[in-house]
Amino acid sequence: MTVFGEKKEITIRGLRIGAGLPKICVPLSGEREETLMEQLRILSDVPFDMAEWRVDFFSAWKMEEQRLAMSAKIRAFLGDKPLLLTFRTRREGGAADIAPDAYAALCREFAKDPNADLIDLEYFTLPEDSMRSLVEEIHAQGKYVVGSSHDFQATPQTEEMIRRLRAMQELDMDITKLAVMPQNKTDTLRLLEAAVKMEEIYANRPCITIAMGDKGAVSRAIGSFTGSAVTFGSAGVSSAPGQYPAARLKTILELLAQGTSEEA
Repeated sequence: MTVFGEKKEITIRGLRIGAGLPKICVPLSGEREETLMEQLRILSDVPFDMAEWRVDFFSAWKMEEQRLAMSAKIRAFLGDKPLLLTFRTRREGGAADIAPDAYAALCREFAKDPNADLIDLEYFTLPEDSMRSLVEEIHAQGKYVVGSSHDFQATPQTEEMIRRLRAMQELDMDITKLAVMPQNKTDTLRLLEAAVKMEEIYANRPCITIAMGDKGAVSRAIGSFTGSAVTFGSAGVSSAPGQYPAARLKTILELLAQGTSEEA
């Protein structure tokens, strides 16, 4: 276990998450194989570092054989780029309903998928003891865990946002992710404040912090400032409100990293 306060980066298939520029993750959210293959073809002309397969959109998500066949095709396209498997429940903005026990069982199946590198676990979907055990099981399969919490209705108080990120860290989730919905600019500023405090004081592993929607779009582009290690950019389709197209996002990230040498 990393010593508290020591910042840790994670290297997956040669990609250093938590070092350098925020990494661009593109979502794959097709309902059928044909749609997913078309999304993959679009990626041929898109700059990105890793991909997230939103399995909750896939019409055959309950059928393990079809899921494995699809993930193998995604892996063949991605080559050595990391693949995150996510089943986003409807209560956290996803496309499908699932009971907690079935959710845990599905994530165990994800962990055995040889094509996957990271598994998303929703922080609030299981009790803490069950979640801790599930994290351990996924680690035992050689996979990384992205702990996530999504609020599509509001932006919690700053200390609550930090608490969630720290709680996921204490559960030994390898990357912690918080996404909230700002109602105004002040909400976005509070999300950014929480991100910076987490980065500077508490984080000992990579964090992802996002304010969704138009009011929060800036949060997706300034991870180099706030410490957010991964940002999500669209390639034809988006999986959450406020995502920039991946190509535009890469340009913004690089421009912000360069700064300016001109005198004010």
